Order: sequence, then C-alpha cells, then structure tokens
Amino acid sequence: MMPKNAARDMTVGAPMTHIVSFMIPLIFGLLFQQFYSMVDTVVVGKFLGVDALAGVGSTGSINFLVLGFAMGVCGGFAIPVAQKFGEKDFQGLRRFVGNMIWLGAAIGLALTAATVLLCRDILLWMNTPEDVLGYAYDYISVIFLGIPALMLYNLLSGIIRSLGDSGTPLFFLILSSLLNVALDLLFIVSFRMGVAGAAWATLVSQLISGVGCLVFMIWRFPVLRLRGDDLQPRRYFMGRLLTMGIPMGIQYSITAIGSILLQTAVNGLGSSAVAAVTAGSKVNAVCCCPMDAIGTTAATFAGQNLGAGKPERVHEGVRSTTVLGIAYCVVIFVVMALWGGNSAALFLDTRDQTAMEVILPLSRRFLLACIAFYIPLLFVNLLRFTIQGLGFSKLAVLAGVFEMVARGVFGLCLVPWLGFDAVCFANPAAWILADVFLFPAYFHCLKKAGYVPERPLLGKLRLRRVRA
Repeated sequence: MMPKNAARDMTVGAPMTHIVSFMIPLIFGLLFQQFYSMVDTVVVGKFLGVDALAGVGSTGSINFLVLGFAMGVCGGFAIPVAQKFGEKDFQGLRRFVGNMIWLGAAIGLALTAATVLLCRDILLWMNTPEDVLGYAYDYISVIFLGIPALMLYNLLSGIIRSLGDSGTPLFFLILSSLLNVALDLLFIVSFRMGVAGAAWATLVSQLISGVGCLVFMIWRFPVLRLRGDDLQPRRYFMGRLLTMGIPMGIQYSITAIGSILLQTAVNGLGSSAVAAVTAGSKVNAVCCCPMDAIGTTAATFAGQNLGAGKPERVHEGVRSTTVLGIAYCVVIFVVMALWGGNSAALFLDTRDQTAMEVILPLSRRFLLACIAFYIPLLFVNLLRFTIQGLGFSKLAVLAGVFEMVARGVFGLCLVPWLGFDAVCFANPAAWILADVFLFPAYFHCLKKAGYVPERPLLGKLRLRRVRA
C-alpha cells in the first residue's frame, strides 16, 4: 500500500489539474537548480573576472554533452517505472528500480573515467581561447568527477516523480541550492580555490541532494523498499531500461554536438563573445525552467496513462499543456523585452567598462532573440517528451538530430560569415527545425498507441478509436 498522498495517480481526474499540480513544484525545483548554477557564475564573474567567467562559460556545451547524456539516461530509466505505476504492477516497478541501480552505477563510473581523462583534449579541439583554457579545465574536470553524484540525484528524483510526487525533489533541491551558495562563497572567497571552488561547491551540493532523496524515498514510499530478489540483475529489465534510457541520453548528446560546433564558433569570436553568451545563457536558462518542467510533466503523464491503457488522455494532456505554455511564452517575452534587457548584468562586474559597453549589449541581443522564439521551444519539449513517455524513445532521438544539424550549419557556416548575429538565431533555428519533425512524429505515435485526434492540437478534443 502506498502512503496517503505520497504519490499522484495521473490516470484519473482532470488532466489540467494533474499537470498544473505536478508542474509547479518542478518549476520551483528547476529554478533552484538554476539558482545555484547562477551563483557559480555570479561569484566567478564578480570575484574572479571576465576571463574566469568566459572560461566557465566555454565549458557549457561539453558540459551539456556529457551531463545531458547522464540526465537523459536517468530520465529514460524513469519511464518504465511510470508505466508500471500506471499498471499498478508494483513488483515489476521494484525490479526496474533494482536494475536501475546496477546500470546507473556502471554508466556513471564509465562516464567519469572517460571524461576526466579526455577533457583537456576536448577543450583544445573546441578552440577554447588560450587566455581562458586554464579556467575551463579547472572547472570542468571537477564537474566531471561529480557525475556519479549527479546521476544519484537524477535517478532517485526521476523514480519519485514517476510516482507523481514532484514536491520531494524540490525540497532537496532547495536545501542543496542554499548549501551551494554558502560553499561558493567559502571555497572561492575565503579559501581562494578559484573556479575549481565553484565546481566543488556544485559537486558537494549534488551529492547531499542525492543522499537526501535516497533516505527520504526509503522512508516515504514503502513500495520502493527493495528486497533481495528485486536487486537481482535481469536481462529483460536491463534491456528495457537501456532501450528507454540510452536513446534519451543520445538525444541530449546529439543536440549537444550541435551546441559544441556552435560554441567552437563562438570561441573563435573571442572572450567577449564567449562571456556575452555565457551571461545571456544563464538568464535564458532561468526563463526556460517552465519549458523544462513541461517536458518532465509530459513524459510522466504520458507514461502513466499509457500504462493504464488510456492514450486518449495523453492527447488531452498535450492540449492542456499547450494552452499553458503559449500563455507563458507571450508573458515572458513581454516582460523581458520591456524590463529584462539588462538582466545579464547580474553576471558581470559593473565596474568593468568593457563588460558594460561591449559584453552586456551582445548578451541582451542573444537573450531576446532566444525568448522571441519560445513557442517553437515549447513544442520541442512537449512533443518530444510525450513521444518518449509513449515508449518511442528511438524516434524522439531524431529531433535531436534536427537540432544538431541546425546548430552545426550556423556554427560552421553562418557564424564565420555573419558573426554574432548568427549566434543569436542558432537556437531558434534548431527549435523550428526540430518541430518540423516532431509534429508528424507525435501524431504517428499517438496513432500507434491506438487513437487519432479528429481536431487540431488546440481544437476541442474529440478522439476516435483506431480499429485494429
């Protein structure tokens, strides 16, 4: 038996109610996650200077490549758990969790070993400016050492969210964020550890967050208390997990390859351009938190309802989320266009004339160009994660290929020709191209699940069953 209110069954009741209730803690959690990432950047920019800020920023794409793969794998592993919860097959759920432990440990250790050994060579290949290379290496090498801690938290929080509880991971993210702030100041300002101090603060905070989730999960969710038999490696469960997790990880990595090509082109424009993109990207990441929450919510909602044999609710959920998402896109663009243009100054030393006269205007252009195209980004997250929740992870990988192609074309061809203006519109182009694939792919997957909507995405929901 599950404790009362410990989990949320999304297979009954109004989809909009479940989506909003599940999404709100997710948004706050993502905001706090960005908060302690931003603290790293603020402290580095304010106390260590523009070169240190550019060094940390130049690692963004390789960071996304590796950590995105790890988080994608964890997200994919959680989908069978959500499906088993929807089926009310708790024994199968526990066996998936038990096999996740073995696979997560193996993948985390392998990624750590490979990336720590190769990160300097990768930074050199990416044409990282010589004046920021040392900062970049000092930061990213420690971040890669923390991959097991990152995977611990993401695996456990993914399991908890699959059961419909998005509040517990929020609590531990808040705790971790506050600790990260204190450790940033301690390591960088007091201990003078440089950019490595920011990385160590992140590592320690993630580890504490993961351990906290583990203890709370065992106490709060009796259904997740594993027995010896649940921990036995099983070919079927490992195969199913890898089938869902590896494509999601590859999807993030494929997307990141395009980001690396773009980042390499930005590096070639000099440290001012790198610092501008770094500062603008941090603000953009905060504004994107509702978009990321939409993706996680869509995967959980689709997974539970597919497991319960109710694919018609999946499309109803997509419609409801579309309305919420478009409203947010309009509001955030108006707010940032009128009042948020100088928000990137938070990450710069305002006493530095170059920062205020050169870097800040570039950062403003980059940020507003991204936010103007948030509606395409909305559908990238909503449709891609719904497709994954429906069990078509391999198909969702192709969306990452389209994003990679767009960013690659901009990075290799347009940035050398058009300069910083091409950097500003690379992400919007990637989102639009991914949507060209995702819309027909989503309706194809919905048809495979047994239903075809008779109305457009924003129209009144009327579904007819597809005859076998």
